[in-house]
Amino acid sequence: MKIGILSDTHDQVERTSEAITALIRAGAEMLIHCGDITEPAIVRECAGLPTTYVFGNNDYNHVALNKAILESGGTCLGKGGTITVEGRTIAVTHGDSGREISRLADTNPDYFLSGHTHCADDERRGTTRWINPGALHRAKPWSVAVLDLATDHLEFLTVGNRR
Repeated sequence: MKIGILSDTHDQVERTSEAITALIRAGAEMLIHCGDITEPAIVRECAGLPTTYVFGNNDYNHVALNKAILESGGTCLGKGGTITVEGRTIAVTHGDSGREISRLADTNPDYFLSGHTHCADDERRGTTRWINPGALHRAKPWSVAVLDLATDHLEFLTVGNRR
């Protein structure tokens, strides 16, 4: 299974739509949004695929976001949590809370997904692969990522013309 990973969309509805189109073209079968969604319109853009969300430090209206997530059939893990996909444990948080990062890292997941820094990153720490897809706002370039669980291959996708 291929998972599309995005973060820090910050009200960029058109850019998010473009990013999701690129993720689907790359074969994404589900999405994980690592926070700073900011607006229900972003959730509606993600609704074409099963999507798991976490809240970031700029997600102030949890009520409206939770309503949109529920209406779209998505799943919300609050500030962070783990999911299991094809036998792999995936921890997800925004990345702005050291306490949440520590709590989730202690579960020794196969993958740890986060955003917040607006910088794409991929590194192994022990047995866990830590992935930050970058951001669709205040980043250069704007980026998302697609992770193939079958092959462990990660590809960063550049969105828009910003280089």
